[in-house]
Amino acid sequence: MTAAPMLPASFDQFLGNTPAVDSLRAAIAAGRLPHSLILSGPSGAGKYTLALLLAMAVECERRPRVLRAATADSPELSLAGFCGDCSNCTRIAAAANLEEQLAAAVLAREDLRETDKKETRILIQPHPDVLILPPDPPQLLIKLGQVRTLIQRAHYLPSEAPRKIFILTAAGMMKEAANSLLKILEEPPNSVHILILAENPGELLPTIRSRCAAVRLGALPPDEIEALLAARRPDVSAKQRALIARLAQGAAGHALGFDLDAYTAARADALIFLRNAASVAAKPGPDHTALFKMTETYRAGADGQTKTLALLRALALLLEDLLLLDSGPPELLRNIDLRAELERLSASLSFAWIESASHALDQVHSGLRRNLLRSLSLDAFAAQLTTSSWR
Repeated sequence: MTAAPMLPASFDQFLGNTPAVDSLRAAIAAGRLPHSLILSGPSGAGKYTLALLLAMAVECERRPRVLRAATADSPELSLAGFCGDCSNCTRIAAAANLEEQLAAAVLAREDLRETDKKETRILIQPHPDVLILPPDPPQLLIKLGQVRTLIQRAHYLPSEAPRKIFILTAAGMMKEAANSLLKILEEPPNSVHILILAENPGELLPTIRSRCAAVRLGALPPDEIEALLAARRPDVSAKQRALIARLAQGAAGHALGFDLDAYTAARADALIFLRNAASVAAKPGPDHTALFKMTETYRAGADGQTKTLALLRALALLLEDLLLLDSGPPELLRNIDLRAELERLSASLSFAWIESASHALDQVHSGLRRNLLRSLSLDAFAAQLTTSSWR
């Protein structure tokens, strides 16, 4: 079971990356928060949570400040905070559960007439001066209509708060949307802040990256995440905590909401790919029945999409572990409960094969963004793996 998203009551409760967070708080306190900012980091690192906290600090009616004493390494700083109780703070905080907000917006669009549905883009607006742009289903990309709305509203003065804030929750954009966003990043209005959240900033156009300040949220060490899980999720056993702490890839938020049962189910399917590939190395012409029977279950629809993304994430983590066993520090292994099996697979699969499988996995992701049929994409991926070179 996943934990319900909840915003920290203050910046001090935001886990990790204190220097980066303090620099942003100091910029707000000094009135120098960049008009365009990329917050990057792994999934679950807290990018969306931090974006909302920054929005609250900018828009808070009381604007509390904390004076951080000078140290040998840093000067005295005035850091922005938020009260959490004013009308602006409470409305922004209402958007903490992004998945719930997105589901409600998608459901509302489904109730429209067919002609209106095609023209309606998904937008979340918890406050008149705060607009959130999530990836628009089914392609899960930021689309032109969303960016056009951002541009239109950016040219109006704030109605109830000091600034207008726009949060793009992903870096993946349609080409037309990215080009349109570039125009407003070149000359943003003085009252506007645009925050772009990105797992991989490389997905953004170089011209977009060059016009934005950038802050990266780094990973927390596994022992800190295990301690956090022990405090926040006492229902999780010590063995499960150790596994989740590594699978979360240093992301505290991801660890707190980690559904281990769902992951292990997806990983079981991912292992079918790897075992099938290893069997080809040992014995040409193996039986692919189990593999194709599994990929056949990845049908269209929202559930199929969620299942496919979970499978691809599990595959990516398994491939990383195989690379670590082949040529990296094995103590960084993530799937620690599968170490013995992964060592056997590593003995059959070459470094070149693992590298080509990782590139093929990227192609599957690209195909899904273009809305290609999932089961066929996975079948093609499996076939490509069986034609690669072996040790």
